[in-house]
Amino acid sequence: MLFDRVLIANRGEIAVRIIRTLRALGIAAVAVHTPSDAASRHVREADVALQVPSYLDAEAIIGAARASGAQAVHPGYGFLAENAAFARRCAESGLVFVGPPAAAIEAMGDKIRAKDTVSAAGVPVVPGVTGPGLAEWSDFPALIKPSAGGGGKGMILVRSAAELPEALASARRTARAAFGDDTLLIERYVERPRHIEIQVLADAHGGVVHLGERECSLQRRHQKIIEEAPSPFLTPGTRASMGAAAVEAARAVGYVGAGTVEFIVDGVTGAYHFMEMNTRLQVEHPVTELVTGLDLVELQLRVAAGERLPFAQEDVRLDGHAVEARVYAEDPARGFLPTGGRVLALREPDMRDQAGRTVVRVDSGLAEGCVVGSEFDPMMAKVIAWAPDRAAAYRTLDRALARTAVLGVVTNVPFLRALTAHPAVAAGELDTGLVERVLPELLPDAETPEEVRAAAGLVFHDLPRGDDPWEVADGWRIGERAWTTWRLESRDGVHAVRVRGLPAEAAEVRMGEEAVPARIDRDGAGLAVTLGGRGERYLCVRDGDTLWLGRDGASWSFTRHRIGDPGDRPGAATAGDGVVRSPMPGTVLLVKAQQGERVSEGQPLVIVEAMKMEHTVTAPRDGVVSELTVQAGQPVDMDAVLAVVTAEEA
Repeated sequence: MLFDRVLIANRGEIAVRIIRTLRALGIAAVAVHTPSDAASRHVREADVALQVPSYLDAEAIIGAARASGAQAVHPGYGFLAENAAFARRCAESGLVFVGPPAAAIEAMGDKIRAKDTVSAAGVPVVPGVTGPGLAEWSDFPALIKPSAGGGGKGMILVRSAAELPEALASARRTARAAFGDDTLLIERYVERPRHIEIQVLADAHGGVVHLGERECSLQRRHQKIIEEAPSPFLTPGTRASMGAAAVEAARAVGYVGAGTVEFIVDGVTGAYHFMEMNTRLQVEHPVTELVTGLDLVELQLRVAAGERLPFAQEDVRLDGHAVEARVYAEDPARGFLPTGGRVLALREPDMRDQAGRTVVRVDSGLAEGCVVGSEFDPMMAKVIAWAPDRAAAYRTLDRALARTAVLGVVTNVPFLRALTAHPAVAAGELDTGLVERVLPELLPDAETPEEVRAAAGLVFHDLPRGDDPWEVADGWRIGERAWTTWRLESRDGVHAVRVRGLPAEAAEVRMGEEAVPARIDRDGAGLAVTLGGRGERYLCVRDGDTLWLGRDGASWSFTRHRIGDPGDRPGAATAGDGVVRSPMPGTVLLVKAQQGERVSEGQPLVIVEAMKMEHTVTAPRDGVVSELTVQAGQPVDMDAVLAVVTAEEA
């Protein structure tokens, strides 16, 4: 018998996605939230919401479950999802943990123990070492991994012995901060590998099946970006072989529930090796749901309630192709540094085919008015497309991304569109290093003429008008209207724009010597910009003196000042003055210099951490650290001053 009430020990898009299934099953959803998350979408959509100090506070979450009358706890992914102690505490408190037994979490959560376990079951593994052997490793390239980790956090590729000591130190810091355990292992690195994983399901009655594979080779810094099912690389024979190996790996630890067995696959020979098992639902589970027609969250709940799997291996069928893109709060133009802000306007695609079947699904934790901060993972949403074949699925995904707009927060959507259109991706010639190799081709260009025209639209569309004709800000003078010069500040710099006239009348824009006719029309949340006879339509929202425009998945923000007005943002200053600023909102992890110390250009000064990512801020020139304004543990805003390096002659 299924549960009446389930608490979701998570937040964001996965919490919203779990609520969707609970609602469909008639089960009451209980949400938990931290103080900063009180207005989040998952809180609004739940039947009951309770505040906790942290999503990692196991006792507070168990207390919330008991207080709400929940019978089970669904951990989602991340936070406590793979915490064996939490699973045990749930059982001790009379709560059902919607996940595998604690012993299975422990066996597979430790990468070292997991490799030994599956190797004994006959599953091939990648050669590697741990413990004292780490510092003596000599087979390069090699990959360092936190033993207790997941999601690519703390993984570092090392290509020489000279890089090893610093890489080990960095990996230990990340592992300790992210997982509370700095045990590492190092493995031989497979050049140009494919990352392919198998979805498994197991019940408490001995039934274990796999639901085919997901291709997860499109990654950046070991973080998945695009996932698809099925893989364009596997043959039916290899799929069956890998699926059988995944089932054996699950059986080896007495697995129950939904889990994923990840393999590293040689892109030339097809040889595969066990990498790790994720004892939880995966971020990319929707692509499996779309090609199998199964609801994995529902199956998790049924298995947790003691039911048998409702089908056998021979009943599993794969229909069509699905591909998922992860929407992150990050700025590709600034090295993919985390961003943030308030969601001022939101558009998410809803697309169906001619038969009425949903071909685009959006799993999102976003809502207009919510704040995207630096304390959580930067993934905000996932856009998933289905079609009868792979090429059509990618075309559908591109159209869906073009209809996605998140104004107020810089996202990676234009980068995702460029990646999905790359010839190697279209051909299915994937490996985990592809994105890094072709990255220059995928990054956005500097401000384009279309964007500059949109900036001119900003100047016109918001010029104030009054009842008194002498108050109309159109530059009217005897003879002809005068030009007004505005400074439009965007992410790529400051642009001087000269304008005259009114938005919906005889207006002109001058970027250089030539004046261009312009017309700006506002229609609800839209802005129609016509410059020189070319028209574009944007989603538009104003936030004080800043206007955000969105079109085709891209967004631009413009802050306006008249020439001579004060108010340049701090980040507009160049590093030529020796001022060292934080490239992102976050927390100072390490300070690697001292006030009065002589430093060289490029020398590390401060390490800033945000969303489990480290960024090393370096000296902009040779000189002396004349000011050092931060210390370890201190939160900092984007563009906050960290230090000042003064030239010695000064």
